[in-house]
Order: sequence, then structure tokens, then C-alpha cells
Amino acid sequence: MSDTIITAALLIIGDEILSGRTKDKNIGYIAEYMTNIGIDLKEVRVVPDEEDDIIAALNALRVRYTYVFTTGGIGPTHDDITADCVAKAFGVPIDVDQRAVSIMLERFKPEELNEARLRMARIPQGGELVHNSYNKVPGFRIANVIVMAGVPVIMQAMLDAVAPTLQTGVKLLSGSVRADMKEGDLGTPLREIAKAHPDTMIGSYPFWDEAGQPNTNLIVRSRDPQALETAMTAVKAMLAGLRTS
Repeated sequence: MSDTIITAALLIIGDEILSGRTKDKNIGYIAEYMTNIGIDLKEVRVVPDEEDDIIAALNALRVRYTYVFTTGGIGPTHDDITADCVAKAFGVPIDVDQRAVSIMLERFKPEELNEARLRMARIPQGGELVHNSYNKVPGFRIANVIVMAGVPVIMQAMLDAVAPTLQTGVKLLSGSVRADMKEGDLGTPLREIAKAHPDTMIGSYPFWDEAGQPNTNLIVRSRDPQALETAMTAVKAMLAGLRTS
């Protein structure tokens, strides 16, 4: 771990996500996972199964962030084109990787590795395998791009495998306090607290409480434990003052 802020982007690939046929379950999981290990997830994009769109998004994101994670498009069918697009983005050839084949043979019989399944063993030149304890079909990593499956349980296995190899920074700490008042009633004083504590991030999140009334949670985030504590004290004092005024 270092004092450097490590950033990441998530590129979700798939027509089924954009059509609404499949509901994405990976964004929240990856965001929380990144926070817990000290990586800031800064951007999420969703693109269709179209080569130009995938390559353009990948090239834009990989020069901007420390890591880019992709999900989707590495299965056995004709529309699974993520690996090919990654190869084209990096300008390298792609072919069946015998390392991937060897791993897949732990699950499949040799005669079961037909043309479709061998598509999942195609890795861009220079790529490192990302192991998958769930079903033995690996993802891969090339430079700062980590390519994972879209199926949540498989993605999670791949993320667990690659996480120990990632550079991480100082974890973002957070504190929460329930306001017991409407968001609009505390917006102005909360803004003043945010201005007075520039080394923290302060957000308000409205919700309907158990009594069916509008309520607000206030979240303070910082990498500095003392700054977090100071800002939390200010927020609590502000709420106490509003309740008695």
C-alpha cells in the first residue's frame, strides 16, 4: 500500500445490458470491492457488442486510470468479441493460448473443447491469465486492463484472483449519521461544513424511513482519520443545532 491514489474504471460490455434484458449486478460489487482494497472506482461505461465502440472506450479509459476492468463478451459465441477488441486496442495478435487450454482441460474432456469453447482460450499476445476457480475458464490481463466474465459469480472469482496483484492506495474511510430531517432543511449549513473541510467529501442521501417519512443520511469520507473525525463532529453539531432551533 502507498500514499498514491490508485484509480480504476469499469467497462461493461454487452447488448443485453443496454437492452435491459440482463440487469447488471457487477457495478455495486466491484465498486465496494475496490473501496475495500484502496482503489477509487472513478468511472463506469456501458457499451454494446460493437468493435469500434469497445476499442474506443477501452483506449480512452486505459490512459486515464490506473486500471480498467472489463466485464462481458468473453464467452463461446459469435458476439463474444471482447478479447479480439482488446487485442486490436493494443495492436497485438490473438490466438488460442495453450496455458488456457491446459486449465480448461481440468474441467472439459479433450473432445469437448470444440471450436466454440476454444474461443474462450484465445488470449492476446502478452496477456497474463486471470484464474477462475468457479469453472476453470480464465480471464486475462494485459498491461493495466483486466478482462473478466460478465456472469457475476465468475467475475467475482476472477476478481479475487487478480486482486492480490494490484497496486493499492490509502483506503477511503467513511462515517455516517442519520439526520432525522429532510434533505432540503439542511442543505445550506451542510454546504458550509463541506467548504470548511475541503479534505473530506460530504454527501447527503435522502430516503424514506420506517415511518414512511422523508429522511436523510449524511456520509463523510476522507483518507485522513483525523479529518474524518473533525468533519463528523461538525456535522453532528450542525444537526443538533438545527433540531433545537
